[in-house]
Amino acid sequence: MWVVALLVGLGCLAPGLFLVHAEEAIGKRPLLGPAPGRVEAALPQDSHVLIRISAIEQFLDELDGEPPDWKTVYGHGHHDPGHDERLFTLNRERDRLREGKPALQRHITFIWLGELSEYEPKVGGFRVAIGPRFHSTRWGIIRFKPEEVPSNLIAIPSPTQRATLQARLKKGEHVEVEVAMTGRLIPEESIVYDFSHDEEGRGLIMPVVRIERLDYFLVH
Repeated sequence: MWVVALLVGLGCLAPGLFLVHAEEAIGKRPLLGPAPGRVEAALPQDSHVLIRISAIEQFLDELDGEPPDWKTVYGHGHHDPGHDERLFTLNRERDRLREGKPALQRHITFIWLGELSEYEPKVGGFRVAIGPRFHSTRWGIIRFKPEEVPSNLIAIPSPTQRATLQARLKKGEHVEVEVAMTGRLIPEESIVYDFSHDEEGRGLIMPVVRIERLDYFLVH
C-alpha cells in the first residue's frame, strides 16, 4: 500500500517531518527508553549498523571503492550542457561495478529522526512523524532513503512511559525519537549519486533500502 503523507495540522512539528497513516503492520513497534548502547543491543545481530560516520564510509568503500570526482562531474553546475550526462554515466557505471558484491545482501540499519504525535487509544501507541538524517562524510552528504517510507508508524509505550509522554505532549513539548530502519539495499540502482540542493556542488549519496523492520528509541 502506498504511504499517505498527512500534511494538515503539522505546524507543531519540527521542519522536514511528515506524518504517515496506512494499514501495514511493520510500523507498529515498542518504544524503547534511552540508554547507553541501546540501539545496537536491540537490533538484529546480523545487521550492519550504519550510524557512525566511520561505519558508513567503510560500507561505501566496500561497495563502490572510492568517492567520485565530484568537481569533474559537477562541471559548471546544472546549466552545464554535460552535467546531466556525466551524472547519469556515473550512476550507471557504479551500478555495473557493484553487481554481485556480498554487501548488497547484508542487512543494514540506519537512523531517521522522529517525533511523537497524538496518542491513539485504540492501538495503544503514539503516531510518529519522521524525517531523514543527513551525514557529512568524505564521500559527500549521505542520506539513506527507504524504497518506500514504512507506514502506520506507531510507537507503543509502557504504561509508565505513556502517562509521562502524554503529559509532555500536553504541555507542548517536542518528544524526539530515533527511528532505526533495518533492511537490504534494493538490487538495482541501490545507491543513487546526485548533488545537494542546499550546497552548491556538494555531492549527495542516497543508498536505497527495502525496509523489513523498524525500532523506536526515545532520545531523552
